[in-house]
Amino acid sequence: MTRLLRIPLYLAAITMLAPFYWMATAAFKPVPELTRNPPSFVPGDPTLDAFYEPAYDPAIRKDEIVPGLFQRWEDVPGGFLRFIGNSLLVATTVTVLSLLIAALAAYALTKMDLPGRRVIFVVVVASMMIPWQVTLVPNYLIVRNLEWLNTYQGYIVPALAKAFVVFFLVQYMRAIPDDLVHAARVDGAGEWRIWWRVVMPLMRPALAAMAIFVVLAEWNNFLWPLIIVQDDTMANVPVALSRLNASQAFNPQHMGVIMAASLLTSLPTVIFFLAFQKHFTRGIALSGIKG
Repeated sequence: MTRLLRIPLYLAAITMLAPFYWMATAAFKPVPELTRNPPSFVPGDPTLDAFYEPAYDPAIRKDEIVPGLFQRWEDVPGGFLRFIGNSLLVATTVTVLSLLIAALAAYALTKMDLPGRRVIFVVVVASMMIPWQVTLVPNYLIVRNLEWLNTYQGYIVPALAKAFVVFFLVQYMRAIPDDLVHAARVDGAGEWRIWWRVVMPLMRPALAAMAIFVVLAEWNNFLWPLIIVQDDTMANVPVALSRLNASQAFNPQHMGVIMAASLLTSLPTVIFFLAFQKHFTRGIALSGIKG
């Protein structure tokens, strides 16, 4: 009976994994196999032409020979690797800085005698009810006036304020005994040292759990980079992938290249989640938020 109850879960897993499997296999199929009807579910003649086409010569244009993924964007130094580097830099920087800022805010709201801290916490929670799309135009005007368009500052600075991360860490930090903080103060430790040496080591499960959400959100961030970036050299992976798909989506010759780009785009998030899965589960279980 228990096994029968698991069947819907298996079916749900198949529906989620099937598109990913199709994308991964299509990246290694030659063009004739990609356009075959009925389609093949296992590559009969695997190839890396979608990533790099040895027969491609930019001086000789042939419709049947298209450049591989790493042979495109000739005007962008590094090509597709430049977009991956932009996404890695922005996602890493935003994750580290936003978690540090949120941890500082949570410490001030829970462990310090801060005047009006309840009001501040209510304002933080209330800000979560405002759709982020509402702030697009004001944020764009601010970034434009600061001359941060097509810069890493435009990517990073507006993304550092994470209300949900503050809310989550506040719930977690309330479970840390106040006696530890009081004992450190009696020993002469300052607030910065208490936060870094006493509180932060105990926050690792919660920080790891939030890191997964922040990394995934920033890696897949599309709308904000699309608005502030006009130069291809500053584009992140989702923007580059959308531009590639928009320009070549109806050409079967380029289908494998699009699948190869999609595969490389999704791999870092899958690897990151698998590496931090235990921390994510522990952080959810130990916090005051249980679904």
